[in-house]
Amino acid sequence: MDIKIIDIDSELYPESLRNISNKPRKLYCAGDISLLNEESIAVVGSRKYTLYGKQVAALVGRTLGQADVPVVSGMAAGIDTFAHEGLLESGGRPVAVLGTGLERPYPKKNKALYQRIIEEGLVISEYEPDFPGRPETFPARNRIIAGLSSAIVVIEANFKSGALITAQFGMEQGKTIYAVPGNINSQFSLGTNLLLRDGATPLVVIDDLLRDLGKDITRADTISMDMGPDEKAVFDTVVKNNGISVNEICHNLNKKAQEVNAILTILEIKGAITSYGGRIHLAK
Repeated sequence: MDIKIIDIDSELYPESLRNISNKPRKLYCAGDISLLNEESIAVVGSRKYTLYGKQVAALVGRTLGQADVPVVSGMAAGIDTFAHEGLLESGGRPVAVLGTGLERPYPKKNKALYQRIIEEGLVISEYEPDFPGRPETFPARNRIIAGLSSAIVVIEANFKSGALITAQFGMEQGKTIYAVPGNINSQFSLGTNLLLRDGATPLVVIDDLLRDLGKDITRADTISMDMGPDEKAVFDTVVKNNGISVNEICHNLNKKAQEVNAILTILEIKGAITSYGGRIHLAK
């Protein structure tokens, strides 16, 4: 592995980290170090997740990838992983900040993802390459995730999630915090809903995130381009109401169930949507 060491006195050291509390003295990097100084978005969430959280994470990742906005995460299992997978799917550039050394990445099951991030983005750590990590080093790395990012998106988080630690660091650093609203009865959304209560920006339309970044939102959607008008109408309804029922689609579009079901079957074959628990969702 080609590991580059960037000292705090180096001109390559990211400006975004120079003014944070307890800034790292050294950064061990593998991959494209130019990403250290690009405007990026942190996407974080719980290791435990719902189908809704998984789909939103992948969608946010894909959307930011299409807009050529790098995504920073901790490469943790769950939401972090799905965000980076969605990003890579659309040709985006990922940045992962580890709580271990670069030669001891965690979790081990993300080995393939780790290699892809090195090849197509950047992995960094403040720890020596063979450092195995300790419980306290994972929350500590979250200050770097927040510091490198111009804004933070929290998708799903319980009350004690590390994602909330990242959000707290971001607040202290003056970053914009976006939180995806969730089911008030779900433990996986308790943290995000509390962030909203305390003043975080609701992320209810992903294009709002791009507008806030000053990005062009007229990007191509390769799935929707291959749809007829009726298919597009149903697909757009699912996009606006992810997790909608067939009856609700019929009511919104004033169409019969037989017609809607036929269109849904076509959309599912095309890989645009999926059905789960009697409701219609966007595909992964």
